[in-house]
Amino acid sequence: MRYPEVHRDDTVETIHGEAIADPYRWLEDGDSAETRAFIEAQNAFAEPILAALPAREAFRERVTALLTAPTRGCPWQRGGRVFAWHSDGQNQPVLVTAESVDELEGAGAAGPSVLLDPNALSPDGTVAVTAASVSPDGALLAYGLADGGSDWRTIRVRDVATGDDLADEIPWTKWNSPVWLPGDRAFTYWAYDAPTGDALTDEMGAGRLLRHEVGTPVADDVVLVSRPDQPRLFARHWPRDDEWFVLSTDTGSSSGNDLAVRRQDGTADALRQLVTGHEHEWNAVGIRDGHLYAVTDDGSPRYRLDAFDLATLERRTVVPEHDEDVLLDASLTDAGLVLEYSHDASHRMQLATFEGELGDAVPLGDGVSIAGSDTSDTSGTVLVETTSFVDRGTRHVVEVEGARLVAHRTLPAPGPAAAAAVTDRIRTASTDGETVPAFVVRPAGAAADGPRPTLVWGYGGFNIPMNPGFRAVLAAWVEAGGVLVVPNLRGGGEFGSDWHKGGTKERKQQVFDDLFAIAEHLIATGVTTREQLALHGRSNGGLLAGAALTQRPELWAAVLPGVGVLDMLRYHRFTIGWAWASDYGDPDEAEAHASLRAYSPLHNVREGVAYPPTLITTGDHDDRVVPAHSFKFAAELQRAQQATGADAPVLLSIDTRAGHGMGKPKDAAALEFADQLAFAAHHTGLEVEPPAEGAGRPLEQEVLA
Repeated sequence: MRYPEVHRDDTVETIHGEAIADPYRWLEDGDSAETRAFIEAQNAFAEPILAALPAREAFRERVTALLTAPTRGCPWQRGGRVFAWHSDGQNQPVLVTAESVDELEGAGAAGPSVLLDPNALSPDGTVAVTAASVSPDGALLAYGLADGGSDWRTIRVRDVATGDDLADEIPWTKWNSPVWLPGDRAFTYWAYDAPTGDALTDEMGAGRLLRHEVGTPVADDVVLVSRPDQPRLFARHWPRDDEWFVLSTDTGSSSGNDLAVRRQDGTADALRQLVTGHEHEWNAVGIRDGHLYAVTDDGSPRYRLDAFDLATLERRTVVPEHDEDVLLDASLTDAGLVLEYSHDASHRMQLATFEGELGDAVPLGDGVSIAGSDTSDTSGTVLVETTSFVDRGTRHVVEVEGARLVAHRTLPAPGPAAAAAVTDRIRTASTDGETVPAFVVRPAGAAADGPRPTLVWGYGGFNIPMNPGFRAVLAAWVEAGGVLVVPNLRGGGEFGSDWHKGGTKERKQQVFDDLFAIAEHLIATGVTTREQLALHGRSNGGLLAGAALTQRPELWAAVLPGVGVLDMLRYHRFTIGWAWASDYGDPDEAEAHASLRAYSPLHNVREGVAYPPTLITTGDHDDRVVPAHSFKFAAELQRAQQATGADAPVLLSIDTRAGHGMGKPKDAAALEFADQLAFAAHHTGLEVEPPAEGAGRPLEQEVLA
């Protein structure tokens, strides 16, 4: 197999006394003519191989059907109106509004009205709404627009009654959704200076929290928090309260945060610190009777709920740490609390009084995740959406009185029924003796047919849990007859902060060891064989896939790293990468450099090793994990593979109008998922029934001209 010729230069950097060769550093300039030629050559090389995959068109049809099936998002209430994201197959979901939940569902003469249709903003569906916040009185919508998959967003303001946009337009914002202030005509947001270099790759400096008054020039916005001496500080105003301004600050993607408060009455009161040190998580969830409720892991790795008396700053525990389950979140109704727990990586909901006395459980079903919820401190209505590996979403309307469940109903689900599947839990010991579990999802009736082609989907980082959740790419694999395995690796958030921290920094190798233990268990117990086992992961999961590929190449029939963090020695040099040091460690520190160097996928590609079939995917507009990670890794892996004469392909497929994945148009997502699934199926032996003759649209792949 003759891969595209890729220029290597003699770039070498000495880091902590070690000479590190970086012959593809020139690929970090995404706009150079040489890099654009590289993108064109890689796509032109990969496309014929992907086009020849027998199951490509079948998966394109399956994924398109799943992505375009009607969906209804969790409703939320503001000012006597109800809002929700609805989709009937469009590239982007549409924001609709009505006067009640039933009217939102089409009951009654009026039905819902469209408030915002992102599909009208660009012909190819690549302009997406990535933030939407309705004022508490329901009169105004502040929403953020992102172009081409970028994390950058521009905030606009729309009049809910007329559907017209106002003149307000705030560029160069990121991360925080707008949070409304008392009076409902001003909100806070997080912004940066306009980039002077490459907005998609340059390391980001200090941001600032500002206050915007609707209808006034952006130049007049008031800076609330600006600390140029702490360029790695993030600030957020939350929760919204008419009496108190609550400020949360943190310094990384999964680091602890501080809390401070002041009154909203216009006096010159200084902020008063509730907690300091950025050592623990303090998720402020609401204020009632002068008490701020917050979920924390301070001394409670499975989290508890505390309340601060804002008059005296005294703190008390309201709901103590559970013996087994993790307290994920809490919210306030008009007369009590709603608690969300994780039990063995699935979710449950329980009611409680403001004093912490536990009440009724909310019947959401077993083996589900809470995908969204909405409560109000002036109402006893709780709106919830749950999901599972094969359920796109079930919406619940719950009526409560304090800790007592009064009524519960589910709203009708649009679209076809989910495919029949069976979900089991497996557990095995990792290298340190800790038990690591995983979900195993099989097509109904396939439990006893012997080893089957199996796809492992993993993540293991940033305190993000891998719960039962619907993803079209995974559901399509199960529908086609494959087995899906989702492990709960260290680094994730399934079992509390100790589980998360056990897979961070110098302990990151434990995440990979957990994965290998699960893979070996699957083979030993006959779920699959090495020749039938594929691995897929995105972002930090792309790092997982890259590390597993370079450390245990013999274990996999195919590996699919997507938008992965693959150069662990330079990840902090681009956009927001420095914020990930909370999980990875800082490469500029000698001790962290040593542990990062030991597993960095780019720096552990070995000559003389035959690597398994590999499909690397990224987007050239990805300004979170910049595509240079994938470019450099693919070039190095192709070079090593060609030197061995191995037949297994190493492909790099680059979407030339996409970013990290958020807001990606459904038709573009269907193309990417079809390639990934067909590649995994081909190399694991999954036989997929072809689509009906003439079904669907012809598959097209954009290749940069």
